[in-house]
Amino acid sequence: MPVMKGLLAPQNTFLDTIATRFDGTHSNFILANAQVSKGFPIVYCSDGFCELTGFARTEVMQQSCACKFLYGPETSEHIILHVDSALEERSELKEEIMFYKKNGSVFWCLLDIVPIKNEKGDVVLFLASFKDITDTKAKSILEEKKGGLYMMNGFMCVNVVFYIILFFPDIKIKLNKNVFGDPPALPEYKVADAKKSKFILLHFSTFKAGWDWLILLATFYVAVTVPYNVCFIGDQDLTRSTTVTDIAVEILFIIDIVFSFRTTYVSKSGQVIFDARQICIHYMTTWFIIDLVAALPFDLLYAFKVSVVSVVHLLKTVRLLRLLRLLQKMDRYSQHSTVVLTLLMSMFALLAHWMACIWYIIGKKEVESNADTWDIGWLHELGKRLESPYEGVSSGAVNRTLSSGPSLRSIYIAALYFTLSSLTSVGFGNVSANTDAEKIFSICTMLIGALMHALVFGNVTAIIQRMYSRWSSYHTRTKDLKDFIRVHHLPQSLKQRMLEYFQTTWSVNNGIDSNELLKDFPDELRSDIAMHLNKEILELSVFSSLSRGCLRSLSLHIKTSFCAPGEYLLRQGDALQALFFVCSGSMEVLKDSMVLAILGKGDLIGANMSVGDRVIKTNADVKALTYCDLQCINLRGLYEVLDLYPEYSHRFVQDITHDLTYNLREGQESHVRHHMTIVMLKVLIYLFRERWGIPLAFIMSLCCVLPLDFSATFQWTDI
Repeated sequence: MPVMKGLLAPQNTFLDTIATRFDGTHSNFILANAQVSKGFPIVYCSDGFCELTGFARTEVMQQSCACKFLYGPETSEHIILHVDSALEERSELKEEIMFYKKNGSVFWCLLDIVPIKNEKGDVVLFLASFKDITDTKAKSILEEKKGGLYMMNGFMCVNVVFYIILFFPDIKIKLNKNVFGDPPALPEYKVADAKKSKFILLHFSTFKAGWDWLILLATFYVAVTVPYNVCFIGDQDLTRSTTVTDIAVEILFIIDIVFSFRTTYVSKSGQVIFDARQICIHYMTTWFIIDLVAALPFDLLYAFKVSVVSVVHLLKTVRLLRLLRLLQKMDRYSQHSTVVLTLLMSMFALLAHWMACIWYIIGKKEVESNADTWDIGWLHELGKRLESPYEGVSSGAVNRTLSSGPSLRSIYIAALYFTLSSLTSVGFGNVSANTDAEKIFSICTMLIGALMHALVFGNVTAIIQRMYSRWSSYHTRTKDLKDFIRVHHLPQSLKQRMLEYFQTTWSVNNGIDSNELLKDFPDELRSDIAMHLNKEILELSVFSSLSRGCLRSLSLHIKTSFCAPGEYLLRQGDALQALFFVCSGSMEVLKDSMVLAILGKGDLIGANMSVGDRVIKTNADVKALTYCDLQCINLRGLYEVLDLYPEYSHRFVQDITHDLTYNLREGQESHVRHHMTIVMLKVLIYLFRERWGIPLAFIMSLCCVLPLDFSATFQWTDI
């Protein structure tokens, strides 16, 4: 079942780790590419940095890591040289520097630049954090103006601190770890494998599945034997010792508790949790108490020679709480119709078994509480038919102790026969209710049987159709996919990517095609549903100028997509078919294996557009670092909407350029224009020489006068 398996592909969680580390302190940081020595362009900036400086993200991206756009007249030239030197040497730097915001206001900043390495040890990124220390700086300047008295007091305070440390070492002084200790290690920019331990069990492994079935069988064993021992054994077997099976079941339950503390689980976000501490907390807050009570070794009471055996059996009834775990596993088993039917029939048979035990207790109490001449109970009737009548040994007028009579085996079979016939039909009368208590129980049994027919047998077909139809479609598509892979001999890596993508997308939408589901709804309702589903992307500032009618039309052209770690969303040179909005996860923009930008939640990927240009080629690769949920606006549908609302076309084309986190068309358009210029020039040279007979030397001298550079793409020897 793909929903239960969770997400396991290795992810590059560098951006999430950095964002989490800065969360709660100062989240003002940027990331720059350390592999491009010319300026070290910024590939990511946080929202806090934009709020601090006043610059928009589109204005910061691809700027120099030295943040020269923040320099001003009062910025120290000496510190600027230090920053440039640290970047060139790829070393750490911490300096206090005066920066200027976009509105021209000045602020003091604690600049901290740290190089980030990959798994090979190469510096690939710079992490630069910015902490506003304007208030602290102002206070320190004020205190410095107080003069020598302040300096003397400060010197005395330092002496006092060192005096305490030297002569009173037992006194603990809390110190800032960032000052006297090592700073926390920064994560590497790499694909991180899930932290697995050999002592952690995968919840979807073959061993765990087999173990769960073993525990299920043990639970059914407890559900059968405990009521039987309470009702049929009771006080009769005072010398009964703990059986091997009971000991084995108790050991299994105890081992299952140990395994549960070391078994992974799927979090609400769909991630597989391998951390032992989180696993323990999750188990302690869910099923631990029930499992602990069910695993208590009540059979140890025999070791203390407890005389009232029925009390021990009654205590064991708490083990029936293990049946609650069966409901937890029903989702896992429900994909197979055979398992569903088996579980339903088992529960029905278990109910009949419990009622047979109660039926025997009623008959036994009737016999024990009546006089010797009383012989109308169902046990007496059974004894007469089997020619094994009861012979009561009286200890007074009532409360007789039974002797002889039918064997327990015959009694149990007769009781089970009666309850099953009563639950499934009206019975045959060979075992019947004679006393008032027996008749009342028979009435309850028939009512429960009618309810079971309505809830189980009457809905078996509907249950299987509802549960199995979706999974039948899933297994059919999975089989078709595997047959396709086998017929076309696809490599193992490609096969794994295809299967994981299919299973993950199925777990997200559960096999539901939203377009097929909503196609019969009216356009008005479909638009409202699409507006609700895509409200996150429609709240972007680029769509703020559009009317509600335009947004409703546009929402019908938005689709949800998914990208696994390591998958390429776009390749360099591909025709751009859509604008992509990152709902969750992180991606990177690559060109010639160089990181140009890192994209996170809320970023918009695409290209600047013109209404007349329908084909856009991408100038870089876009690759997923983690599991990414995307919303895609189809460009063809976007052009259709803009044609319907021409009053918004010009404004939208202008706004999209400023709202793109990374423009995949930048540089591509100038390259195409330059290429077309070369082609036109060659055509003109051909006409000048062949048609009009103008010498080549004159044409070359004329081209040298033009402000064009063709040295890289144009060779005169080709003419």
